[in-house]
Amino acid sequence: MLDQCRIIQLPKITDPRGNLTFIEGERHIPFKIERVCYLYDVPGGADRGAHAHKALHQFVVAMSGSFDVVLDDGDRKQRYHLNRSYFGLYICPMMWRYLDNFSSGAVCMVLASAPYDESDYIRNYDEFLALAQKRSMP
Repeated sequence: MLDQCRIIQLPKITDPRGNLTFIEGERHIPFKIERVCYLYDVPGGADRGAHAHKALHQFVVAMSGSFDVVLDDGDRKQRYHLNRSYFGLYICPMMWRYLDNFSSGAVCMVLASAPYDESDYIRNYDEFLALAQKRSMP
């Protein structure tokens, strides 16, 4: 599962007056965009996330500043450092994630494949591990 998650480089149109990057769902990222949210004013030393989604796909971009995203598929973990607005991290369903190491002034934009649905969240790590183990059994 972790192998499905990846950094995706977005189009970058450079111009002396400022650069432009855009994201098109089902073209640049592998899902239709149904929701956009963003994190900002995260206090120093704080982390966010600490959950998984049963079916939701997400794409995370550091719009300003930097932060780390740690992904865990129940077997392996990988840390990604995001610090450029023309790169983003695709996160597939059933992936535990948390975000930390936020720089001052960091803004994290999250594009999601569905509207908010609390029933899609897994907020307990032990529950996530049990579901991940079931998924990996033949």
